[in-house]
Amino acid sequence: MNQPTLRSTRLSTFLLTAALALFTLSPRAAAQPKPDSKPPEAAPAAAPSQEELDKAFAERMTNAVMAGQWSDGVHAPKGDKYTIVSVQKLPGKGDTWVFNARIQFGGKDVTIPLLIPVKWAGDTAVISVTDFNVPGLGTYTSRVVVYKDQYAGTWSGKDHGGYLWGHIEKAPPEKAPAEKPATDIPADQPKAPAK
Repeated sequence: MNQPTLRSTRLSTFLLTAALALFTLSPRAAAQPKPDSKPPEAAPAAAPSQEELDKAFAERMTNAVMAGQWSDGVHAPKGDKYTIVSVQKLPGKGDTWVFNARIQFGGKDVTIPLLIPVKWAGDTAVISVTDFNVPGLGTYTSRVVVYKDQYAGTWSGKDHGGYLWGHIEKAPPEKAPAEKPATDIPADQPKAPAK
């Protein structure tokens, strides 16, 4: 190999090495993620305010059916259903809510307002009663967590207790009584004269 060719090869190698070094040290090249690095994580969404949590809970639990199962932990689970007509947080009463609960038991079908504490564990509601008297049904202690459209918890009565779980769905609309057609006029009332 002659001398000029060797020099030009060395010079070319030097210039190529210098160009690569400058490129890798440039800010644009430094900003490029490395192939094995993780992409930047998105900022976490802001947690909902207490007012937003309360509003969502009231909407979810109004005109709702808590449909699921219960078990005493020994026997096979049995179907369970609770109908909630409405819920509303009592202003100025801390964690106290009014649950207008429809109770269908022993041939009765009544809606009873119950004052029930609802605590919050982050974004999860916890229905929390201790030795709570339900008129006509007895005294109960219960802890039921509600998250989105699911619930689960424990309960105990005077001499029994167990576990409950299920989902929350909107109650089917009540059927209005059928209106009588105008032709069904009782026999003892006079009929309008024909025109």
